[in-house]
Amino acid sequence: MTPASRAAGILLPIVSLGAGLAVLAIFFAISGYDPAAALGAMVRGAFGSWYAFTSGTLLRAIPLMLIALGFTVGLRAGVLNIGGEGQFYVGAIAATWIGLKLGGWPGMAAIPVMLATAFAAGALWVTVPAWLRLRFGVLEVISTLLLNFVAEVLVSFMVQGPLQESQHIYPQSDQLSETVRLPVFPGTRLHIGIFLALSCCVLAWYVFRRTMIGFELRAVGRGPRAARVTGGLRVQRLGAIALLVSGALAGLAGGVEVGGVSYALYPNLSPGYGFTAIAVALLARQSPLGIVASAILFGALEAGAGAMQRDAGVPPVAVYVAEAITILAVLLADALSLRRRDVVIA
Repeated sequence: MTPASRAAGILLPIVSLGAGLAVLAIFFAISGYDPAAALGAMVRGAFGSWYAFTSGTLLRAIPLMLIALGFTVGLRAGVLNIGGEGQFYVGAIAATWIGLKLGGWPGMAAIPVMLATAFAAGALWVTVPAWLRLRFGVLEVISTLLLNFVAEVLVSFMVQGPLQESQHIYPQSDQLSETVRLPVFPGTRLHIGIFLALSCCVLAWYVFRRTMIGFELRAVGRGPRAARVTGGLRVQRLGAIALLVSGALAGLAGGVEVGGVSYALYPNLSPGYGFTAIAVALLARQSPLGIVASAILFGALEAGAGAMQRDAGVPPVAVYVAEAITILAVLLADALSLRRRDVVIA
């Protein structure tokens, strides 16, 4: 990678974010809101205090990091896993089920088992799309997307059936015991899952940059036919493995959310983490370390949306305008870059 392309890769997300916020300000003005007041409220809600940053922005960034990292692992191998939302829910179901059974265990033993169960559940859930891809050539984009709806229905069934709270009144599970909950930092709601998410991103960076499997994934993603014919790589097998890892990380995100934030399972546990994480990964441009910054950015947008509604009267859904414009700017810049490179080669 040349210095010019490296600099362009750094500047692109910044320019894209600026474009998204500029369009959001215009949108506010057209809608009759004060752009300065709205954006100011959003910034204060995300970064206005240490509590707001840790308990709002960073807390929301944790599942985004894990799901976006899983999406990136798949994308590196040319696999598009659009089912992060469903895999998140399945991981949450598994974590709740095992967490309720491990209430008498010490936390040092119960928490790893709970998170490992969520990790395995996410991988197990995505075995169906992986098998369909290997056996029948079914596009994983379709199968993973459709399984999102199945997972959401499964959550509703579980909280009104096998996992419903003991009084059978509310559509949710019982609360997890204190021993199974992830420890939190004093004075905040931020839990130690932040270290887990950061460690996964650093590990992925090392694997992508320093190991043979990372090189093989990149080769398969960029040129599957060349990787198969010239390199002798088993393209379909590597794609299936990447898909399993992708689903496992999304399932782990569900387990972390249950163990560190909600402490119970209920419908609409996710505010759309699985889909927002795709935007996080695209903005990071497949960089595991870039995912950390991108997840914090989108976590800030999500955290600031509530403050924007409370202090400026702006519907929080307006934040999705900034997210959409940011991603469109990234995709447009990438398309123009590829077109320019093709012109130079020609």
